[in-house]
Amino acid sequence: MAPSDMIDKRKRKDMETGNQREGYGRSRGKWSRKKEREKQKEQQREPLDLLNPEKETPEKQEEKNAGRKIAVAVGGAVLTAAVAAGAVYVGMGQKYKRVYFPNTTINGLDVSGLTPDEVKKQITDETSGYTMILQERGGENEAIRGSDIDLHPEFDGTLEKILENQSPLAWGFHIGRYVDYTIDTMAVFDDAKLSAVVSGLKCLTPERAAAPQNAYISNYISGTGYEIVPEEQGASPDPQLLSDAVKNAILNFQENLSLEDAQVYQKPQITAESEALNAELAAWNKYVHTTVTYRFGNRSEVLDGEKIHTWLVSDGQGGVSLDESKIGEYVSWLGQTYNTAYKPKSLKTAYGQTVTISKSVYGWKINQKEETEALKQLLLSCESQEREPVYSQTAASHDGNDFGNTYVEINLTAQHLFFYKEGKLVVESDFVSGNESRGWSTPAGAYPLTYKQRNATLKGQNYATPVSYWMPFNGGIGMHDAYWRSSFGGKIYKTNGSHGCINLPPAVAKTVYENISAGMPVLCYHLQGSGSGITSTTAQNGGASAAETKPQPTQQAQTNTESGQGSTHETAASHPGSTSKPSAAAQPSAATQPHTAAQSTTAAVQPTTAAQPTTAASQPAAAASSGNGSAQAYPGQNSSTPPSSSGSASSRGPGSGSGGTQSTPGGPGNTQGSPSGPGVSSAPGSSQMPGPGAS
Repeated sequence: MAPSDMIDKRKRKDMETGNQREGYGRSRGKWSRKKEREKQKEQQREPLDLLNPEKETPEKQEEKNAGRKIAVAVGGAVLTAAVAAGAVYVGMGQKYKRVYFPNTTINGLDVSGLTPDEVKKQITDETSGYTMILQERGGENEAIRGSDIDLHPEFDGTLEKILENQSPLAWGFHIGRYVDYTIDTMAVFDDAKLSAVVSGLKCLTPERAAAPQNAYISNYISGTGYEIVPEEQGASPDPQLLSDAVKNAILNFQENLSLEDAQVYQKPQITAESEALNAELAAWNKYVHTTVTYRFGNRSEVLDGEKIHTWLVSDGQGGVSLDESKIGEYVSWLGQTYNTAYKPKSLKTAYGQTVTISKSVYGWKINQKEETEALKQLLLSCESQEREPVYSQTAASHDGNDFGNTYVEINLTAQHLFFYKEGKLVVESDFVSGNESRGWSTPAGAYPLTYKQRNATLKGQNYATPVSYWMPFNGGIGMHDAYWRSSFGGKIYKTNGSHGCINLPPAVAKTVYENISAGMPVLCYHLQGSGSGITSTTAQNGGASAAETKPQPTQQAQTNTESGQGSTHETAASHPGSTSKPSAAAQPSAATQPHTAAQSTTAAVQPTTAAQPTTAASQPAAAASSGNGSAQAYPGQNSSTPPSSSGSASSRGPGSGSGGTQSTPGGPGNTQGSPSGPGVSSAPGSSQMPGPGAS
């Protein structure tokens, strides 16, 4: 299509469009179809124009030609630059035929861009004046000089071989890459001289080379327990590690060598973080953190780490144990400090005076064996607690006097008894104690009541005497009713006393019996100047019922004929209603006497039994005598003395004999008096009334 046609066509199109806006021309439908046909023709012509360049306009062809020229020029320039750059790279790489690549080190020496000869010169220069400083713990420094070890370079061609193996064109790859070569023949020194220099370093001397110390458990710290003492690093280098580190540093021409960084120092084997050490610490502390508080009334004794730590023993393998001997010593000390048994006691008497009772069985006594074992188990369990020790014997009080305010007070000098219960006087009475003239005096002392028994029969050699109230407190010595006596107190005990027992009026014995119990203290003492020496009657001491004063038939006593010694017997209750069951115990032996007073054998033997006479004379069972005779008995029997001129009326008593003078159970021995017929004996005076065996 010619340009003029295209212009005419555009004019027509514009005209038609204008006519259409003015409302002239063809209908809209025809106009639209014509317009679509023209559009389709134009679309068909466009691909043909692209396939026929010759049909392009001159302007477009000129533009294309100009672009081609520019591309050719740029390509030529790039090619020229690449060729130039390659030439430069190759040219620069040629020098690496003579020098080492960038970032190259040999034995730690930077040789980048140096020739082998330059490296040799540098090594030689450095070797001639080489000095290395050793930096040690504690801020100390020492120097090793090359001249001291004959340090000098030695080259064997290795430097040249490294250079020959370089590819010059690969130099660019070494710009960001580091290569280190290690050779053995660059620097040489005298090994013997180096060893001597290293051995002579001050850091190896005892003054400077403090050995490392392991962590350990401290000694006991009061109020704290045990702690871990941290390890100490010390400053002792390992000689072999030090020598190796020095050699390596010299070969690399290091100017400074930190022994800390080189890790040449010896290290402790046990640190504070050791699991085994911490476990051992816990084992030690669990013992010393245990507290056992012993209570003794208002007083206390605290057992804690201050003492326990001295009882701990290490087995050397991380274990800990208790020294049992130390536990025993501690319990023994408790006994010495807090036991009151077998220690003197002070008593403010009913007379207002204070006496000291030296012999004292009564009191507190710790069971050493059982308490030692109990304390051991308690410590092994590591459980803190308050406790009282295991006692083998107890008392009334830990505070003040251990006998408290309930006790029987027996004044052996005044022959008078007081019974206090919870500080109040229950009963007081005269009594008759052991026969002084026979050596059977009732021993002074503080004793616990062993037991009490109702309607007991006191059996001994050739006798068996019943009593209504039996209360032993010192072996076979005890308190009981003496229904056969009509008088008490005064001086009766001096010549017609018992064999050690306290003879009481029946009513008094009953009152005491009803208010006393096993373990209560019985305090016997002498008080010079006390007592009026006047006797009192049964009626004056509360009287007695007929049942209590009526004599009981005497049972035939068993005898042991072997060696002429009396056998040991038990106290037998007259009925099963007795308050306690005594156990058998041995009686002190004595010469065989007929119809001796009954001795109780139910109480355990104590070392404080009534005195044994030094001689014993055997007498026939029914010896007739026209003069003053006597019957020898063992301790605990009533004594016998000739009657005074003021004897009482004759009466039939238990164990009365036929004709002559007959000794009744516990009786007064041979008494003067005319026989009144078979089985009838003259009764003694009131002050000489016979008593039971252990009386």
